[in-house]
Amino acid sequence: MQRAEQRDEVEMLALMLLIRRFEERASQQYQAQKIGGFCHLYIGQEAVVVGAVAAVRDDDYIITAYRDHGHALARGTSPNACMAELFGKATGCCQGLGGSMHFFDKKNHMYGGHAIVGAHVPLAAGMAFASKYREEDRVTICFFGDGAINQGSFHEALNLIALYKLPVVLICENNLFAMGTSVKRSTSLKQIVDRAEGYDIPGDIVDGMNFREVRDKLSEIVTSIRKDPHPAFVEIRTYRYRGHSMSDPASYRTKDELEKYRLDDPIIRLRAQLTREGKLTNEQFDALDKKAKETALAAVKFAESSPELPVEKVYDYAYLNGPMEPGRPRPADLEQKRREGAPAPKAQS
Repeated sequence: MQRAEQRDEVEMLALMLLIRRFEERASQQYQAQKIGGFCHLYIGQEAVVVGAVAAVRDDDYIITAYRDHGHALARGTSPNACMAELFGKATGCCQGLGGSMHFFDKKNHMYGGHAIVGAHVPLAAGMAFASKYREEDRVTICFFGDGAINQGSFHEALNLIALYKLPVVLICENNLFAMGTSVKRSTSLKQIVDRAEGYDIPGDIVDGMNFREVRDKLSEIVTSIRKDPHPAFVEIRTYRYRGHSMSDPASYRTKDELEKYRLDDPIIRLRAQLTREGKLTNEQFDALDKKAKETALAAVKFAESSPELPVEKVYDYAYLNGPMEPGRPRPADLEQKRREGAPAPKAQS
């Protein structure tokens, strides 16, 4: 099992670049109408999830909201499977049935991708409860946006998390906007982290544009949780460079505000730190960036050439595979009969 302290910073920079170039390709393919539905990009927030992944073990649990492409990539899901999922292809990480907002990869302990705001926080509580019940030292990392902190499910979950002292790190990716609404207009608190105080959960504020700060603070917290299970809340202040989703022109932000945060790009910052310390040359960075671009482009080609999921397979995941009640035929069987032109079987009364 790879421990957090063994993960090389140059490799983490390469991972941030991969997420950035993947998202840029996803944007292009959405505009080309190769990707349908909603599509929420992670551009600008890469240091948050990469810093978190660098602080945990491969067997720790990760769960997040619908801006999930970066989380899956950081956790080890292949770019091909991620892009194919966006394209709705059978080779996607969820066979094309989840789409942008529902990435899932059990093998790499990435448990979603959840579209209902705040609804996955109770799931994180359940995962952490299971770890504690089995007397494991695994930690659950739960990501959510600033808009989730005002949902009822969030508060119900935090109460149980605190009550049972569950081993979960609650990470609020505060990118300053819940869709198009500024956090200043939607939340009464000056600091989101103060939400944790009401449940007696320790909290911290971290600069989400600084990979090292994210990694170091989360490493400290996770080490403490493994020794003695308890929850923690971290408000990671970050910024998304694109709109809430691909359909959002982000007209609620000024150009000056966007430019201010672009000057603090997390990729540029980590590159500068490594360069100053003699750990990275310009040539090495260019090579990393070239590889990230090639990987993202290859993922697009893979998705384009991948097969569609047969339409009859849709029912296998919308309903039970077997009869839902005695005498009731499977929806997939009904569809097959319909396609063959035969009368549909009648359910027994």
